[in-house]
Amino acid sequence: MEFGRPNGRRWRGPAVIIVEQRQVFMPKKEIVSTDKVAVGAAPLSQATKLGNLVFVAGNTGRHPTNGEAGKDIKEQTRYALERIKLILEAAGSSMDNVLTNTCYVTNRDDLPGFNEVYAEFFTHDRPSRTTVVVNFGDVNNLVEVTSTAYISD
Repeated sequence: MEFGRPNGRRWRGPAVIIVEQRQVFMPKKEIVSTDKVAVGAAPLSQATKLGNLVFVAGNTGRHPTNGEAGKDIKEQTRYALERIKLILEAAGSSMDNVLTNTCYVTNRDDLPGFNEVYAEFFTHDRPSRTTVVVNFGDVNNLVEVTSTAYISD
């Protein structure tokens, strides 16, 4: 078999080219759901798993079971993180395995109260975190937190 070269000359190459084949394993996405956390009307999953990673949807400051909004930033932060804790447990993980959190608050002045409660849930080996001040458009909603965690082997 002849192969062309950039300079126009021909050379004889092998008749068979051997390519190494590798089998790639791609885990399947799984939906995580627990009846321990009240679900709103939004079309979303409480969390999704891919391999040993768990991606928890945003959780607001509503009571985990009755869905009522907390009265202040501290109570809402506690509710949001309790909801995440229950969802992670349903996925086979825990708050100790959280890698990163994205946190949304409506008022910069609420950050000290938010941080106080947040520190109760993450006492050591704290996850990375981004905190953004936003306007939810709902005066009752003061906080939302989304998390990514891993499942221990």
